[in-house]
Amino acid sequence: MSLVLEYIPADREIATENKSVGWFCLRTHPKHERLAAAHLRKMDQVEVFLPRIRFKRATRQALVWVTEALFPGYLFARFDWDLRLRQVHHARGVRDIVHFGENWPVISENTIHELREAVGTTELHTLSEELCPGDAVHFADGSLRGLRAIVSRVLPGQKRVEVLMELLGRQTGIELTVGSLIKEGHARAELFRR
Repeated sequence: MSLVLEYIPADREIATENKSVGWFCLRTHPKHERLAAAHLRKMDQVEVFLPRIRFKRATRQALVWVTEALFPGYLFARFDWDLRLRQVHHARGVRDIVHFGENWPVISENTIHELREAVGTTELHTLSEELCPGDAVHFADGSLRGLRAIVSRVLPGQKRVEVLMELLGRQTGIELTVGSLIKEGHARAELFRR
């Protein structure tokens, strides 16, 4: 996916109809992406796109499902730059509209379309942590927390796997629940590899 930007100079004249309508990147206050999106959605002639991901994160107790913005601190809004700039800029939760000096980048429709295809119509993409033999994993809890192992086999229907880990100089097989393991690597990076 390539990000295509067109810059709008702050003092430019509108030459053609709807030239000022486009997708802009908005910076939000920390952890306020959903609040900003909710307030922007109440405005007339403002379309909002907040891509989010849902994934499992290890806590001290166990793995829990977490939902975060795909781009933390940012969301996208489509609006008429000439008519709605001030209103959008001062919406609750919005910190700023991304700009570079006097240039305001407009994000192409194709880029937004590709993001929507990747995330889905609900603006929420759930990252599954399906394990396969050969996957490198880390223990998420218990006395083995943080140690690395390799999945040797997936046990059908039981949500359990067998992992091999080096213990006292030899490889040992251990059988445990899938929820007590975290797949190695960044699952977020896999979202756009298709």
